[in-house]
Amino acid sequence: MEPNWVRKSEGNTLVEIDIQPGSKRSEIIGFEPWRGRLKIAVRSPPVDGVANVELIELLAREIGMKKADVSIVVGHSKRRKTIKLRGDKIADIQKLIED
Repeated sequence: MEPNWVRKSEGNTLVEIDIQPGSKRSEIIGFEPWRGRLKIAVRSPPVDGVANVELIELLAREIGMKKADVSIVVGHSKRRKTIKLRGDKIADIQKLIED
């Protein structure tokens, strides 16, 4: 059974995340059970969408995908976002938080 924060939708994978812009390091912090979301820190400030760009680049690199296959579907200007990954990437996301 897949968790609520990462799920399949129409052949793609949706991931619920909280972004922490303006951090010292860009990294996938891990799953936060009380928020029910994956927490990701990025160095870029939340200005003019640069934190969103860095978020997409970080996820694409960590999962081994093209940046074009990663997009924000909900929360472009919020810390809580829903990210769409092309294809079934649930196992890849779960592996990221296990490492």
